[in-house]
Amino acid sequence: MPLYEHVFLARQDASTQQVEELTAQMTGIVEGLGGKVTKTENWGVRSLTYRMNKNRKAHFVLLNIDAPSAAIAEIERQERISEDVIRYLSVRVEELEEGPSAMMRKADRDRERDDRGGGFRGDREGGGFRGDRDGGGFRGDRGPRRGRDEETAEEE
Repeated sequence: MPLYEHVFLARQDASTQQVEELTAQMTGIVEGLGGKVTKTENWGVRSLTYRMNKNRKAHFVLLNIDAPSAAIAEIERQERISEDVIRYLSVRVEELEEGPSAMMRKADRDRERDDRGGGFRGDREGGGFRGDRDGGGFRGDRGPRRGRDEETAEEE
């Protein structure tokens, strides 16, 4: 059977339980049509790059599916009907990825960095504020900028 990676985005104001029920519903559709869901990952609530249907954040869910194309067509039809689903994407792949997806590996890496205490500019010596540098700050702090001709005339 063909292999698919399927990701859907659910509205931010949907509860975690509602997202889990939606995931279980999609899994039931796949299994009812003779396929199986090999992996389910809930990536949590993440910010969207741009607003979609007046939402700035969404619940992200990944499903690795081993099923006929009819099952994918039915999942997509159900997600078009559902008001909780903002967007979805199904991609046919040659083989399914074993272990955690790239998004989960990134989350683990970010969590490890936070545990070490690095990654925030405010932790640097000097406070990390660029205005503290010599000659820094806004142009208005140094007076008006003079042209090149005025500077050479004063030196002579």
